Amino acid sequence: MENSQQLPDDFLGLCRSITAKRPRAVINHILQHGFITTEELKETYGYNHPPRAARDVRENGIPLETFRVTGSDGRKIAAYRFGDISKARFTRLSGRTGLSKQIKKMLISRYGCKCFIYLEEVDERELQIDHRVPFEVDGEPDLDPENFMLLCGSANRAKSWSCEHCENWNNTKDKSICLSCYWAYPENYEHIAMRQVRRIDLLWEGSDIEIYERLKQRAISTEKELPEFVKEIIEREINHNGDG
Repeated sequence: MENSQQLPDDFLGLCRSITAKRPRAVINHILQHGFITTEELKETYGYNHPPRAARDVRENGIPLETFRVTGSDGRKIAAYRFGDISKARFTRLSGRTGLSKQIKKMLISRYGCKCFIYLEEVDERELQIDHRVPFEVDGEPDLDPENFMLLCGSANRAKSWSCEHCENWNNTKDKSICLSCYWAYPENYEHIAMRQVRRIDLLWEGSDIEIYERLKQRAISTEKELPEFVKEIIEREINHNGDG
């Protein structure tokens, strides 16, 4: 069984620099026990999506490899252990370093304290720094703030799921494809994870909520789903102005 005594000091330092709850729990368990199973992630730590927890660790520069073990019910399940330590990314953005805070401050100063995807203003503590182009595609970028974006937790999870199911993430690994994707530049994109679709995320708050409720009731009265109803209104407006 692997233990911290067999690991180099710089790698242990990287492990200690990671303070986010989920990846830290995974790392500490592996340091103590040598590996962690999907069963332990769910039952001991309450993480119902083990691959997401493993990705959190990898995003912090720590390589993990997946292997199979026998679970408590006798079936084979996945488990994670440290991969090739020589491939660890001792990035200046690992953990909650002063530099990562500096980049976050610069992005907030430039774009406001809001999620780049949903455009919703949220508390600074809820915003997470995210690579515009995933590390799995292009590696660690230059520390230019423009290579990063700020996402709320739900947007980050949505992006993660979409990217992980993208052909470019899994096989092609072409940076230019990512640069024209909604998840990198939502204000100017040509596709979403290589799918020819477009989207708009609308937010009603404050006094606007009354308008949302009226839209909702109108959609119900016409027996239509709200997104379909809103799209029809937009289409009629465009056609009425002769732009269609």
